[in-house]
Amino acid sequence: MMVPGRVASCACKGIRRCLLCEKSKESYFPDEKTKLAFRKDGEPASFPFPGVLLWENFLSEEEEKELISSMDKDVWNLSQSGRKKQDFGPKVNFKKKRARPANFSGLPALSKKLVLRMQEEESLAGFQPVEQCNLDYHPQRGSAIDPHLDDSWLWGERLVTVNMLSDTTLTMSLEQGLPQLGLPGEVNVAVRLPRRSLVVLYGEARHRWKHGVLRKDVGERRVCSTFRELSAEFLPGGRHAELGAQLLNIAASFTGAPI
Repeated sequence: MMVPGRVASCACKGIRRCLLCEKSKESYFPDEKTKLAFRKDGEPASFPFPGVLLWENFLSEEEEKELISSMDKDVWNLSQSGRKKQDFGPKVNFKKKRARPANFSGLPALSKKLVLRMQEEESLAGFQPVEQCNLDYHPQRGSAIDPHLDDSWLWGERLVTVNMLSDTTLTMSLEQGLPQLGLPGEVNVAVRLPRRSLVVLYGEARHRWKHGVLRKDVGERRVCSTFRELSAEFLPGGRHAELGAQLLNIAASFTGAPI
């Protein structure tokens, strides 16, 4: 939907993005204390934006160095949109809603201390990840990731990402906008991710707002690790509790190799 008085700079729709529209889209910025998103230009408009937790300096410089060195000893597989990846997790067919352990041998050894540290945070109490996905971004490859919502059939309430090697921005987007606040077009919120920080998405930021990383926000090599927990369907009392218990046991061995 066009905003009156604004001239379209491109023809991108939906999740499609080009450099012109990435540069032209206005963003709001979150305030973690007030759980509101504001414009930086002083415009008074703001709106509730809950569901994002930022933990700065989650890693030390030495831990970051150790993690990257360990990852670079393993193979980085080519992925979409100029990224490379390493997967530690079950084999999943999201369309058919099927999951199985396959070659999953656990999360990597160095992640054990990170998961224990995560669980010390009140909002991450009981967090037991069964998947870790490492992604390598580089500006020379035009690395990015389109705005998307993570699956909620297998993956649970909290998505946890550790950002390494460089600062970046996680762009949260709401395509239908907030018409009740006079914002009928797409609304973007720019979540700053400092180097060695951890970010948690939950609630509306997990289930309503799409998240992505734009090309313009990858200025140098960036590596991130995203950890995902199981949904209620795979926990005790759920339909697939037996499979969930199996995956949790494998993940907690912390003896995994990339699949």
